[in-house]
Amino acid sequence: MSFEDIKKNFGFGCMRLPMADGEVDEVEFTKMVDTFMERGFNYFDTAHPYIEGKSEKAIKSCLTSRYPRESYILTNKLSNSFFEKEEDIRPLIDTMLEACGVEYFDFLLMHALNARTFEKYKKERAFDIALELKKEGKIRHLGMSFHDTAEVLDRILTEYPQIEAVQIQFNYLDYTDPNIQSKECYEVCRKHHKPIIVMEPVKGGTLALVPEKAQDIFKELDSGSPASLAIRYAASQEGVFMVLSGMSNMEQMEDNLSHMEDFKAIDQKESRAIARVAGIIKEQDIIGCTSCRYCTESCPMQILIPDLFSCYNTKKVFDDNEQHKLYNEVYTVENGKASDCIKCGQCEEICPQNLEIRNLLEMVAEEFEGVDYV
Repeated sequence: MSFEDIKKNFGFGCMRLPMADGEVDEVEFTKMVDTFMERGFNYFDTAHPYIEGKSEKAIKSCLTSRYPRESYILTNKLSNSFFEKEEDIRPLIDTMLEACGVEYFDFLLMHALNARTFEKYKKERAFDIALELKKEGKIRHLGMSFHDTAEVLDRILTEYPQIEAVQIQFNYLDYTDPNIQSKECYEVCRKHHKPIIVMEPVKGGTLALVPEKAQDIFKELDSGSPASLAIRYAASQEGVFMVLSGMSNMEQMEDNLSHMEDFKAIDQKESRAIARVAGIIKEQDIIGCTSCRYCTESCPMQILIPDLFSCYNTKKVFDDNEQHKLYNEVYTVENGKASDCIKCGQCEEICPQNLEIRNLLEMVAEEFEGVDYV
């Protein structure tokens, strides 16, 4: 497999799959896989921790057991939370291959690298083992996904020039965000001549539900939905060979595919509109959560942090008082409220967005708790 075997510049991110009663809705996912493949796309992205391992199993049931191996590109990720020592890595990757029902991964990415985890990957020889597996044919390309400063990314790519592709968070809202450093990380990838995979082009759905004022600007363009414009923006950047979208229903897939089948780069008029919309969104002062849900796995109080942040954002952007009911009658009935946070900080240690979650939960509690919402 070479980069040329990737048919389109749009990939299926399998972190937010269709769900039913806590399980992946395999009937719906199968329909989405078939539609994706029939329309000429073939790149799928997963990771061992996605949906508590259910993503890999669904890929085996709905994709790899149903299509010839050479017909699709499958990326998986080596996550540092699943190995403690060097000896754990090979068995872990074998487990991942078995779970996905394949004999090799087209791409294996070192998952969510930052300054701290990079030291663990080095210490336990993760890069060296991956390169050995490449020689053995169990992986075709070695890459990395990244959440840290451009300076750290530059250091990693300097130390490991064998890395063939870099997955970064990139969207028009984060482009100038000093916490995410999308622009700077993009420039480091270009400096090292690394093909770029984009994650979070719609920022966890934030750029799909823009404020009404921003919606009016996009409507004037008549260029598609806010989500499709965000994806096209990312795909239009030089050096980007793949943009991922986590699609959880057929409606989202149809919207995305309608603008990526015959891809056209963002033009100047669209670019100016996007810049105006970015300014409007930033004025809302919303919480920059992408709903990756890494924080919920570590929260001792079982607070559904992304869902509570989503309630807050929707309330702020759309002045939607129904979010009070959602907060009090759905998300906090069997799980902790924002005020239940014990300030342990475990969530902040693993947040890819570098959010000050403890302080933000105080803000959410002030908005939703102790209010007569009926």
